[in-house]
Amino acid sequence: MSQNSSEAPGFLSILLSVLSSLFLSFLIVVTYEITTPDRPRSVPFLQSLALISIVAATVMQAIGDSLARGLGMLGALAIIRFRTRLNNPRNMTFMFASLAVGISCGVFGFTIAFVGTVVFCLTAILLHFSRFAGAGDFRATLRVLTTAAPADDKQLEALLQEYCRHWWVNQIQVTPFTSKSDENRKGTGPAPSRREITYAVVFRDQANANRLMEVLDEMEQIENIRLRFETTSNEL
Repeated sequence: MSQNSSEAPGFLSILLSVLSSLFLSFLIVVTYEITTPDRPRSVPFLQSLALISIVAATVMQAIGDSLARGLGMLGALAIIRFRTRLNNPRNMTFMFASLAVGISCGVFGFTIAFVGTVVFCLTAILLHFSRFAGAGDFRATLRVLTTAAPADDKQLEALLQEYCRHWWVNQIQVTPFTSKSDENRKGTGPAPSRREITYAVVFRDQANANRLMEVLDEMEQIENIRLRFETTSNEL
């Protein structure tokens, strides 16, 4: 017979708790997939979102109302060392949401778990389609080797303003003339110096990055272009 007491739950109560936490955590995973931009995702992180709620529900049912069990579980969990860092606050929020679902289902707070999950998922979707949807930005480092004078940088800055959401100058390096052609030019008259300008840019999407590279490649005063996107493969 199913029992609703968290002190000695029955089989059906345990099964309902675990399945409820699994279903609600899947809603969180689907929401994460919808609201996360098209970039490489960590498959272990997605699996953890679905599985950690089951673990939390199981732990809460095992502890029940027993203080001794809670202290024993705390000591057992202290042995585990979690070495994966969640450097992205948004990913950390989704992980806590899945934990909260498991804890709520583990203490048979199904109404709390359901309402909390629905409100959390709807809020995440609304933020994704609002002006606060910065998660879809593509951050990169743009290095441009140019022979143009500093006064002519306005043309380049106008392009960055057109194709980038945000941009700023990180570094400017003036390189000396080293090639023979440069030496010949120096002997015949003044020549523009080479400058390597490093920009931190934030693109709205991948297409804007490709179009910017095509436009920069057609500019005669630009000798070399290098665009490097920020990768978060080792960070969650």
